[in-house]
Amino acid sequence: MYAPGGAYKALQGHAGGALCSCPMKLLSKWLLNAVALLAIAHLYSGVQVSSFGAAMLAALVVGLFNVFLRPVLVVLTFPVTVLTLGLFLFVINALMFWAASGVLEGFNVDGFGAALLGSLLYTLIGLVVNSALDRLFPQ
Repeated sequence: MYAPGGAYKALQGHAGGALCSCPMKLLSKWLLNAVALLAIAHLYSGVQVSSFGAAMLAALVVGLFNVFLRPVLVVLTFPVTVLTLGLFLFVINALMFWAASGVLEGFNVDGFGAALLGSLLYTLIGLVVNSALDRLFPQ
């Protein structure tokens, strides 16, 4: 028996996009975030990246820290974040960026000020990357 769109819907992801879109988007985001780290290191002397491989690893570690550690810090520092009208989130982003440099070889950030500026640049470039990838890989 024919169900309209049944087979087609079975081949799509839960959000309506093709199944291959999600892993491809994730891989593209990872590569472009590594390129963003290299660009930041080129533009700003407070952040150093020794190679593309180090940038790939740093992008992965920053992403993992943002997924696992950042939410815990946001919850723990909620009162301070409210008092500063959300500006303390910049400090948390800088700490994630700085912490990644502390556990990696080949990725170095020269102190908290450099981490703050580097994380701001990384966030801005990440917004552009996410916007471009959302257009390239629609849901």
